[in-house]
Amino acid sequence: MEKKEWYLEYEIHKNRPGLLGDISSLLGMLSVNIIAINGVNDSRRGMLLLSDSKEQMEQIQEILNTIENITVTKLREPKLRDRLAVRHGRYIERDADEKNTFRFVRDELGLLVDFLAELLKKDGHKLIGVRGMPRVGKTESIVASSVCANKRWLFVSSTLLKQTVRKKLASDEYSLNNVFIIDGIVSIKRSDEQHWQLIREIMRIPATKIVEHPDIFVRQTEYTLEDFDYIIELRSDPDEEITYDLIEKEMDKSSDFSNFDF
Repeated sequence: MEKKEWYLEYEIHKNRPGLLGDISSLLGMLSVNIIAINGVNDSRRGMLLLSDSKEQMEQIQEILNTIENITVTKLREPKLRDRLAVRHGRYIERDADEKNTFRFVRDELGLLVDFLAELLKKDGHKLIGVRGMPRVGKTESIVASSVCANKRWLFVSSTLLKQTVRKKLASDEYSLNNVFIIDGIVSIKRSDEQHWQLIREIMRIPATKIVEHPDIFVRQTEYTLEDFDYIIELRSDPDEEITYDLIEKEMDKSSDFSNFDF
């Protein structure tokens, strides 16, 4: 019988010496292989396991429920967030109301790049929005994730190196292996109908599209936030407010913002 991966997470109410060893020994006696272990927050530990059957894991859960000082909080086939939690030792914060919105702070760029790279590895259409204030690391994270996912990134609109507003693509740039990067502010403020025809054409390609500043992007287009499969928020610190007032004031004052860093 082929073994299957499982994610086990338990909360520790009182950490005593040898607790992890006892749980590991129990899993070993039941012929369950431990792939990885890590703390996933201050009081919880996560494990990636390899087991023969669901029944075996249910049996393990029953035994673990008899152990004092711990409570099993998750036992399931591992999701992407579970794998990354064990790998990085922390869970990705997810919006309680908007389930497709994930939040990161700047000191979690490694976790963000890993998460986004896993999304980029999946084939087919995906529309991803990235919110964040200037110089927080949005574009750099997108490029690094593309490299990790072995994808080629292509700027449709951007101010990273110089003002970019593409109106057409070369024939080899229509590859499904490309990640198409759109700066929502640049496309709204400094584009023409040819640029928007290109964006509509790109939207029909079954590949990944990433839009920086998606809230600005949807204001004057036929697209809505409901069209986005994922929204990623990146902040300098957890309390930072993402607002576009300052950016829009600077844009309104200048007819040339090619050096303005979004």
